[in-house]
Amino acid sequence: MAVINRSLLHRTGAIFGLLFVLTAASATSEAAAKVAVVAFGLFGDQSVFESEARAAAQIIATRFDGDPVVVRANTKTRRDATPETLAGALRSVARAVDPEQDVLFLMLTSHGSRDGLAVKAGSRSETLSPAALRAMLAFTGVRHRVVILSACYSGVFIPALAGPDTLVITAADANHPSFGCRDGAKWTYFGEAFFNAALHHTTNLREAFSLARKLVRQRERRDGFAPSNPQMAGGESVMPLLDSLMTRSPRARLTPSPITAETSAVAIPMGK
Repeated sequence: MAVINRSLLHRTGAIFGLLFVLTAASATSEAAAKVAVVAFGLFGDQSVFESEARAAAQIIATRFDGDPVVVRANTKTRRDATPETLAGALRSVARAVDPEQDVLFLMLTSHGSRDGLAVKAGSRSETLSPAALRAMLAFTGVRHRVVILSACYSGVFIPALAGPDTLVITAADANHPSFGCRDGAKWTYFGEAFFNAALHHTTNLREAFSLARKLVRQRERRDGFAPSNPQMAGGESVMPLLDSLMTRSPRARLTPSPITAETSAVAIPMGK
């Protein structure tokens, strides 16, 4: 009988040992996931876009332990944020992450139209279309992506970008402007609500978006503006990763993560 008990004990110990190894491996795999952040202020004639890109990148990096972080922006005297430099920044951070496990956050802020996002770099003016941005993201090879677009009519990007592996959050739907892109402002309406308010008081992006949408609508009503209707779409396979990365208390880290900026961007907001 004692032999049988020792045998059972041995087998039981082996089973528990295997379960411990599998659990530890799973936990290590989850812990290894990380976030890379790219933020661009595309319209150089108003400082709000440079400011919003930099401040938003800092908040994202702080909440999700983002690294690497790349921020670039156009100003009245600097031409750093173009479709070419955006594509280059996306390729650069893609080389620093695991394309299957990690998450790429892309934040773009500018004026917008039903054709896409305005790019104003000195005398150069063009439009970044949904198709062009989709091609840039596909070229990175990074599977899990979060794309946040702070611009009028930014909902036009949802059909081209949103899917199970790509979460898209926009400041407006495809048929309405957003508000707050005043030169010298700190945040646009959406930027203030989502980055500077909601992400500090919620524990996941779903809650943050819901709160930001309410805050934006309250401000629009107060100022007599038509609803911009911020949108969130896609991301079914990205959300679980983001939830595991954003489990820490919103106020657990009061010191922002350092940002490695390819240019000397200044924190300012966006919107219309």
